[in-house]
Parts: sequence; C-alpha cells; structure tokens
Amino acid sequence: MNWLKNWVRPKLRELVGQREIPENLWHKCPKCEQMIFHRDLAANLRVCPHCGHHMRLSVTERLKMLFDDGAYQIIELPEAVNDPLRFRDSKRYAERLRDARSKNGTQDALSVAHGKMGGMNVVIAAFNFDFMGGSMGIAVGEGLLAAARLAVVQDAPLIVVPASGGARMQEGILSLMQMVRTTLAVEDVREAGLPYLVVLTDPTTGGVSASFAMLGDITVAEPGAVIGFAGARVIEQTIRAKLPEGFQRAEYLYDHGMVDIVVNRHELRATLIRIVDLLRNRRPPGELVTLGDAEEAAAPAKPARTAVAKAFAAKAKANKEKETSAE
Repeated sequence: MNWLKNWVRPKLRELVGQREIPENLWHKCPKCEQMIFHRDLAANLRVCPHCGHHMRLSVTERLKMLFDDGAYQIIELPEAVNDPLRFRDSKRYAERLRDARSKNGTQDALSVAHGKMGGMNVVIAAFNFDFMGGSMGIAVGEGLLAAARLAVVQDAPLIVVPASGGARMQEGILSLMQMVRTTLAVEDVREAGLPYLVVLTDPTTGGVSASFAMLGDITVAEPGAVIGFAGARVIEQTIRAKLPEGFQRAEYLYDHGMVDIVVNRHELRATLIRIVDLLRNRRPPGELVTLGDAEEAAAPAKPARTAVAKAFAAKAKANKEKETSAE
C-alpha cells in the first residue's frame, strides 16, 4: 500500500479542491527509503536527514552552494563539432544531443563559472550527470581547456567537480583523446603555479577517473561517492572473486590513500576555502623575531611560586635551622 497516493494525496485534494498536486513534493532516499519533503531536502543540500546519504546535486545547486552569496558568472564555452562520427544506435546521436540540451538548458555536460569563494577568486568547472550521464566528449575537453586558460588569466585556483560515467561512446576515439587534452589543461594550471583541486562526487568513473579527476593537488570526495574506472560487476566477472565491502566508495579510497579527505557536503565549502587559503597565502604564519629574541622566547619560563609552595619552603628552612642548632 502506497500511503502517499492512497491517503495523503486524497486528503490534500479535499483541502485544496481539484487543483493539480505536483508529483515531486516528496522524494524517497535511495539508501534508507525514507520519504523527505522536497523543501526539506533542498534546504539540507540534498543530503538525507535520516541516514546522511548524499544525493546528486544539479550544476546550479552546486555552484550556488560553493560561491559567495551564490553569485557567479557562467562563461560561454567554445563551440565543438556535433556528431563527428554520424553515430547511430537505437537513436541518432544528434537527436540525443538535441534532447539533452532541451532538457538541461546547456550545450553539454560541463559548465564553467568564476566568482568569489571566501573572498578569493576561483574558477569552478562542474559536471552535470543528467546530461548524457556527464559523459566526456569533445565539448567537455574544450570546456576544461577553457577553464584552465581562464584560471591562468585570472590568477585563480581551478576547482573541478566531476560527476561522470566516463568517455562518451558516441564519439569513439575522439572522446578518448580528451583524456590527454584535459591532462594538458591541468599542466597549464600547474605551470602557472596555481592550485588545482578536485571534488569527486557520485559517480566519477571511466575515462574521467583515469585522467584529470585523479590529478588534483588535493583530492576531496563526498561521502559514499562511487569512484573507479571499470564497474564493480565487470571487475568481479573478470577476476572471478568477490570484491571487498565498500569497494570503489569514497571511504574505501581514503583508507587506501587514493583520496586526501572525505568531506560532508555541509562542510565542503568551508573546507575548500581553507585549502585554497593555505595554498595561496604565502605570508609567514607569525611575526618574525630576531635570533636573540627567539632564544629568549624559547627558554623555559621559571614557574611562579604559589603561596602554598612558599609556605612549604619556609617550613623546610625552619626545620633545617632547628637540626643545625641541635647539632
């Protein structure tokens, strides 16, 4: 029995009349299966309040969460070749692109924005998993190159937030070439002496995980994110063995040294600000002192004598004088 359809919706209809009630008022957590009101879920950054499961964020929600006051500017990315291989499976690739663009309102799976984060200039390149599974094609490669160039021009750190199933099969070898191009984009940022940070979200797999996604100076991951190259079922079928508990999850990668830190989404912005500040702040952490002052400061301080300590010392001195007079 579905209590939402059979009890809640009829009661709401009685209260509001015959007006249409939206279907997306409630969301079910895919992990604990608890029902969450849509406004509560949005206010909690799409993190389940019952079990802490991190659901996927849209690009717009992600950028608003990271930038100061949710203010940022999206840049126009270079136009890429559409359907270079004239690919067709059950549907033409050109039609799939047209449908994805109409649904998401973007040209491809990557959006590049710049603005302030903690008062510091940053460039953020975020993936949209709803756009053909966030797959990486020529347009994504062009977008990451544009993000790297913008970061160099603005002298700003580059933060990449992947959420992708990997290379886009409809573009064949051309999509695999983007692994090299995105790696070169990372090198451009590093040659300019700028920080390159990666925030691994669910999922980060395939050619994306085998290229720019694992090259961050600091690699951050959200809890429970699936991170890997091949799928777990493919690996199990290949090696004919059961994989460990939590394999390819963010926490498992952290335990094995593949991820630097796993951060709850509510703390992600503050953590990134702290990391960027540490990497960009070249000032000394304290006031510089001369060697003489430093030695004096380093010398152990003489403990102050309390009233009790003074009383014990006076009594010990009196006892010693009595012993001397007795002799």
